[in-house]
Amino acid sequence: MAAKIKLARVGAPHRASYRIIVIDSRSATDSKFIEMIGFWDPVSEPEELVVNREKALEWLSKGAQPTESVVKILKRTEVWNEFLKSRGGKR
Repeated sequence: MAAKIKLARVGAPHRASYRIIVIDSRSATDSKFIEMIGFWDPVSEPEELVVNREKALEWLSKGAQPTESVVKILKRTEVWNEFLKSRGGKR
């Protein structure tokens, strides 16, 4: 099973918030996901961004492929740099 780390939109119209989820790459984003590893609310003031470091690093080490938008979020929370250091190089 190939896993992806994606953003899943939740919330009311014009009040979008996103879950950071791990899901089978063959599944639609709005279908059942394997695990939720974070939350991002860009509309609230101040912006709310929560990522569970341990779960994110665990899934990345298992080979889960993050989307470009998730990589940007992981870079903001320093999880991506921590993952690259654990791999011993840069990608």
